[in-house]
Amino acid sequence: MKKDSKIYVAGHRGLFGSAIMRALERNGFNNILTRTHTELDLTDGAATKNFFEKERPEYVFVAAAKVGGINANNTYMADFAMENLLITCNVLKAAHETGVKKLLYLGSSCIYPRNSAQPVKEEYLLTGLPEPTNEGYAIAKIAGVRLCDYYKRQYGDDFVSCIPANVYGENDDLDPEKSHVIPALIQRFHNAKLKNLPYVEIWGTGIAEREFMHVDDGANACLYVMEKYEGPGTINIGLGYTTSIRELAEEIRQVTGYEGEIRYDATKPDGMPKRLLDSSKIDILGWKPQITLREGLNSEYSWYLEKAAGGQK
Repeated sequence: MKKDSKIYVAGHRGLFGSAIMRALERNGFNNILTRTHTELDLTDGAATKNFFEKERPEYVFVAAAKVGGINANNTYMADFAMENLLITCNVLKAAHETGVKKLLYLGSSCIYPRNSAQPVKEEYLLTGLPEPTNEGYAIAKIAGVRLCDYYKRQYGDDFVSCIPANVYGENDDLDPEKSHVIPALIQRFHNAKLKNLPYVEIWGTGIAEREFMHVDDGANACLYVMEKYEGPGTINIGLGYTTSIRELAEEIRQVTGYEGEIRYDATKPDGMPKRLLDSSKIDILGWKPQITLREGLNSEYSWYLEKAAGGQK
């Protein structure tokens, strides 16, 4: 990409999309194209096609998606499946028809089989069933990853997909019905501290393990892939190690300064027992994450205090 290349970031206000925007701006790219959901509904095929035909972006980052935590995914499975399928199909079709030079599509580590061998290699996709609580979302994102492969194979389009580890950071969704584990726990511990509650209750046993990658690391990896990776198929973006929910909860308790007890509700689902990505492809390219979990959590808590809690510590 040249510094003045026309680059479209779909979903630029979301967690990952806003991080890609920051990464592009830090690296001097000055011709970035964006549209809010109100300005362009990507589930509308005709509107998406018209946008691509009029603007003719050269490079596209597809970070637009309907996302949420375990409860939201499980409760609104039809919505998560349908909206993500429509966004995927409309954007990739329009990008193909208007000759986009290169497209990067963001998948999710939850699309891999629930009981996949660890660490999870890219080729393990579709070798088993996904976690049942997010099956609708997973099916839609699997379709996107595979469509990138199909367009490259059939038409020679330079479409690549990335599957990042669990990301968190600035612009995380704070809606209790939709938020992922880190913003949800930050809010819960912060409020418990303010109200002097004796304990905080967390879904599941706490033994589930995830890679928690700061979204700025993920965004930098996406730029790296867009510039460096020309191979077939998808590419994992991860840290190389996991953190259990119990370890994460303790980290967040320390970051927020909460001094009460942590309890676990084992009647609630844990989700996939462990998810560790094999990131050897991007390791070979030379990319490495830079932000530690404690640094990332401190940054997100500062953002939360500023944006959502009115600075009340």
